[in-house]
Amino acid sequence: MMLQNLFLEMEEFASIRRIPIIRANERDVFCRLIREANAHRILEVGTAIGYSTLLLAKESPKDVHITTVEKNKKRAEQARSFFRKSPYDSQIRLCVGDASSLLTTLDESYDLVFLDAAKGQYVDHLAKVLPHLASSGLILADNVLFRGYVFGNEPVPRRFRTIAKRLRKYIKLVQEIPGFETDIIADGDGLAVTRWDRKAFHAEETRTFSACRQF
Repeated sequence: MMLQNLFLEMEEFASIRRIPIIRANERDVFCRLIREANAHRILEVGTAIGYSTLLLAKESPKDVHITTVEKNKKRAEQARSFFRKSPYDSQIRLCVGDASSLLTTLDESYDLVFLDAAKGQYVDHLAKVLPHLASSGLILADNVLFRGYVFGNEPVPRRFRTIAKRLRKYIKLVQEIPGFETDIIADGDGLAVTRWDRKAFHAEETRTFSACRQF
């Protein structure tokens, strides 16, 4: 199947079933960031049906290898079926299970990490992936503005208050800790683009991970 046709099929599949995938107004920026990163090893936390996984593969070097983590077994199976239709199936490792547990078993180094799973767990996920992020690696975190509730003026519905609070803490962490340099792209639902310098970060490492564990 032609890759463009596969993306169209996935977009229709997601729309009918109301499965969130990366928004149309975010895709150009997302793809540009991936191309610029030139990452050969990528970790994605939150596969869903694999739409962003295939974007990551398409925009990366030909020898890219992607590890992607999905908690929902049904979504993981849907993603596998789409991967098999793509040219990248052999380059993608899909791990099924809770990210908070699976991330503690990582045994590889990654040039790029894409966080797109449970928004309230971003700080925990960050703490667990950082030891595996290459020096000068890139971290992308999607939906950090979460429907405008994170920094908006509108009251946050009760059911979203914890998520909004934890996303504020994530943003504060990656904007204020030495070694992190973060921009927030406000298009769509907000994409945090974090570059880090391992050497600058090292002096703050103990304090940072201590702070992470408090969330």
